[in-house]
Amino acid sequence: MATTRNATAHWEGALLDGAGQVSLDSSGLGTFDVTWASRANDPDGRTSPEELIGAAHATCYSMAFSHALAGEDTPPRSVDTKASVTFQPGEGITGIHLDMEADIPGISEADFQRIAEDAKANCPVSQALKGTTITLTATLR
Repeated sequence: MATTRNATAHWEGALLDGAGQVSLDSSGLGTFDVTWASRANDPDGRTSPEELIGAAHATCYSMAFSHALAGEDTPPRSVDTKASVTFQPGEGITGIHLDMEADIPGISEADFQRIAEDAKANCPVSQALKGTTITLTATLR
């Protein structure tokens, strides 16, 4: 069954001196401030589209990797993923690097790396971001 999730952005003013908020509508978990300065410089307590993409990508990757491991009868004890989304003003998003560490009993390093790379290529968020270079560092604990 397909699901739809909603978020809303509200912006006031011009890009460089304006401000806005993004709200997570489906979950109702919160509303977060955004500004150009928080996107292009220091976050200063505000979020950015790139941080939100990073959160989505890290979560999706962890879920896809865990699912693939379970399918190979090597479910993980834990998976920790950090997504670093690079934004260059005037160019846009220039890359995403996933840093993943996992505790998986009984898996070989070769199988671990193979499954990690497959999850990177095939998680739904990676698929949606195909126009961006996505790299991965996978560490087995």
